[in-house]
Amino acid sequence: MSTEPEPQLIQSPLSQAITREGHILKVDIYRLEEEVDWVLEVVNETGTSHVWDDRFATDQAALDAVHEALDEEGITAFLD
Repeated sequence: MSTEPEPQLIQSPLSQAITREGHILKVDIYRLEEEVDWVLEVVNETGTSHVWDDRFATDQAALDAVHEALDEEGITAFLD
């Protein structure tokens, strides 16, 4: 049995809620403490999670990707 501590999850200060067309999306940007790349997850109002396959070198790049997706695909891309 391993006694090594579980890696800590680092939450980006750029994580936020975005409101578009009356819908609220929860944007979570995080990484494990021993990793350098950031994970991007968007959760809609019904709890459906959309996690990007790509990882991001910076948390700002992850946030930019959300805005780009919203601008290109619209809010409906994240709704059920």
